[in-house]
Amino acid sequence: MRSRAVTRVLLCCGLLAGPLFTTAYLLEGSTRANYSAWRHPVSSLSLGTHGWMQVANFLNSGALLVGFGIGVHRAEHSSKWTSRLIQAIGVGLIGAGAFRCDPLSGYPPGTPAVPSPPTTKGILHVVFSALVFLGMPAVFLIDATGVKPVWSTYSKATFVAFVGTFGVARAGFAQSARLVAFGGLFQRLALSIGFTWLALRAAQLLGALPRS
Repeated sequence: MRSRAVTRVLLCCGLLAGPLFTTAYLLEGSTRANYSAWRHPVSSLSLGTHGWMQVANFLNSGALLVGFGIGVHRAEHSSKWTSRLIQAIGVGLIGAGAFRCDPLSGYPPGTPAVPSPPTTKGILHVVFSALVFLGMPAVFLIDATGVKPVWSTYSKATFVAFVGTFGVARAGFAQSARLVAFGGLFQRLALSIGFTWLALRAAQLLGALPRS
């Protein structure tokens, strides 16, 4: 009984991670002078006087996803790679918080669109962020195999939507003339798509967990 209760708590972490992360960065972005949610990446909120709030957001959400990944393994031992990838996404968020990004797309004000050369912290931020933005599409595809057709179709559609929106975001952050003003918007769309999948996966596992 105690083991099942622990598993349930860990799976609930997957329900909470996305909504908490999203709510925090939306509130932060709405109060920052000269910050544009349409243009600037979520990570840029970790810069400046109040940057500690986004750092805490990264660390908290990352820890929740690591816990969720452990819960996935406890609930479904056959989902070994799903569990590992979710934990990797969590580690990526923690690392993104531990190493702040370089300024990008003119935020904070007075900084270049793209720093040259990048700082060591900025490089490490990119490396850890890759665990998030590569780990998410990987888990969508891996979890789409050997499951019910409806979930498989949804996971594959999520993969396509995530890769598409994140691709546009990356082009914007690379200062594409047509997309630079929308990089932040498409990054937020990608994150929302990914965190929605994770929350639904958590709900699915919670629903299948015996109550007695």
